[in-house]
Amino acid sequence: MSTKVNDLRSALELLREIPGQLVETDVEVEPLAELSGVYRHVGAGGTVMRPTKEGPAMIFNNVKGHPGARVVIGLLASRTRVGHLLDCDPKRLGFMLKDAVNAPIAPVVTDEPAPCQEVVYKADDPDFDIRKLIPAPTNTEEDAGPYITMGMCYATDPENGDTDITIHRLCLQSKDEISMYFVPGARHLTVFREKAEAAGKPLPISISIGVDPAIEIAACFEPPTTPLGYDELGCAGAIRGEAVKLAKCLTIDEKCIANAEYVIEGELLPNVRVREDQNTDSGKAMPEFPGYTGGAQAELPVIKVKAVTTRKNPIMQTVIGPSEEHVSMAGIPTEASILTMVERALPGKVQNVYAASPGGGKYMAVIQFKKSIPSDEGRQRQAALLAFSAFPELKHVWLVDEDVDPFDIKDVIWAMNTRFQADTDVITIPGVRCHPLDPSNDPTCDPSIRDHGIACKTIFDCTVPFDQKHRFQRSKFKDVDPTHWTDA
Repeated sequence: MSTKVNDLRSALELLREIPGQLVETDVEVEPLAELSGVYRHVGAGGTVMRPTKEGPAMIFNNVKGHPGARVVIGLLASRTRVGHLLDCDPKRLGFMLKDAVNAPIAPVVTDEPAPCQEVVYKADDPDFDIRKLIPAPTNTEEDAGPYITMGMCYATDPENGDTDITIHRLCLQSKDEISMYFVPGARHLTVFREKAEAAGKPLPISISIGVDPAIEIAACFEPPTTPLGYDELGCAGAIRGEAVKLAKCLTIDEKCIANAEYVIEGELLPNVRVREDQNTDSGKAMPEFPGYTGGAQAELPVIKVKAVTTRKNPIMQTVIGPSEEHVSMAGIPTEASILTMVERALPGKVQNVYAASPGGGKYMAVIQFKKSIPSDEGRQRQAALLAFSAFPELKHVWLVDEDVDPFDIKDVIWAMNTRFQADTDVITIPGVRCHPLDPSNDPTCDPSIRDHGIACKTIFDCTVPFDQKHRFQRSKFKDVDPTHWTDA
């Protein structure tokens, strides 16, 4: 394709060149639940309640209550589309990210005028209101409020200067306040915030919205692949082969993505908390990746907004929490993390990994393993154990042979039905910390679970025993080019 992608606008231009990857509408849409309700049918996919499907990204050009605003949704809600945007075979994305995360290119601060600061709104203006400036939708009518779901949160360790970028659940609470949800123990920004709070100081933070998709994917890496001190913007730079450009914020001592569509500048206030659903009393937060709506948190840290800067005619970017977009963003870095860990211990054995859609990109992985010699028997299960170490939030691993397509869940279940016996091929590891958003990981479901978030990790070994491979040969069809007979 002719378009080089380095920001949201060039990403959309690329998709316009590819049939079936982008649609636009000028019909007015209500941002409260209606926008997401429309996209549920157009292309959400993932763990969204059926009916839904994988489809094109969508731009809404007429958002009620926000004259001139545009909102794009579903940019990454297709693995094929991610392949186009990152210029990579969709089935090799995990390998590409594995290489990128291990050869980072550090970001640079530009002295040039930043596109993200073409228009400036400061919080000391009496008419300032982030709820009017930012067309943040709600996914459902139960949501605690409008959410920024694709905000790249950037901050600096107040003690050693380390930087980090992550994506968090951000709810607009008032004209200049945003609540910020931290998954316990899972984000480097948690450490930065706790250090600043212990010192009684605010933590400067920028939130960049509408950026290069490479940044959005890279920001979803987690430990141990990206340990404390690793700035994932380096991985994004490696994906593109050039450093991500940062700009100095105007009202806080922090940096932001220079070509973002929107930037929110603010400070995480020390020892200040807010109830997430204080404006709705719904008891709910927003739909999360497992397919359920999370409960509103009673006490969340607060960002005090100092300014909003934008490009001219900015484009808001959002996501449906349980959609295929989350599978892409969380799942592809998960695949890269598993490939990195397993390759070190078992070089050449794992052929591919898919963090499958039914697990939201986090709970389920399919590992394609090749047994070449008798002593490889049993090593497939070692690979599964390594996968759990590479990505602690993983709950289930399916092991399949090299003749099974890990990206085709029907093929995976076929292998389970013909190569798997539950009494010998299920390996359970109970009592392991997993992910707090899985509602079944709770003592109310099973008294043997000692605390919310503890799960039984499970391996489903659907591989053929090495000495039996001759009995499990798939039917060999003639390889022909069908275009002589059909357009298929």
